[in-house]
Amino acid sequence: MAAIDKDAISKSYLDVRDDKSETNWAVYKYSDKTIVHAASGTDYQEFRSHFTEGERVYGFVRIETGDELSKRAKFAFITWIGEGVGALQKAKVSTDKASVKQVVQAFAVEILANDPEELDFDHVKSVLVKAGGANYGTGK
Repeated sequence: MAAIDKDAISKSYLDVRDDKSETNWAVYKYSDKTIVHAASGTDYQEFRSHFTEGERVYGFVRIETGDELSKRAKFAFITWIGEGVGALQKAKVSTDKASVKQVVQAFAVEILANDPEELDFDHVKSVLVKAGGANYGTGK
């Protein structure tokens, strides 16, 4: 099991959850045998660029959902296993993910992805909307 940098991961996680912060995503990657906070930001395309073919990556993202009557921030936890990741590294993801989730605890959905299309903004948002229940928009 990989070690994790709990302090840095916690700080970035809380920053994404903070309604007063513009930060809406954080990425956690392996550095040697430790999972570290790799990046945070506001641009979803930049977030998506961190999920590459040969890596195992954990992401935490805030997306605004709802309708014109009610806007809500919803959170997704993403586990990415790129196609180029070896079998032994893939096998370690479940225990390593459990360690990350001890810090990154509150989210509406968890997505396990290995196809770049699963990281599309519209796909992640639709998963969050479905998990959120009823949508009482006026149709405008």
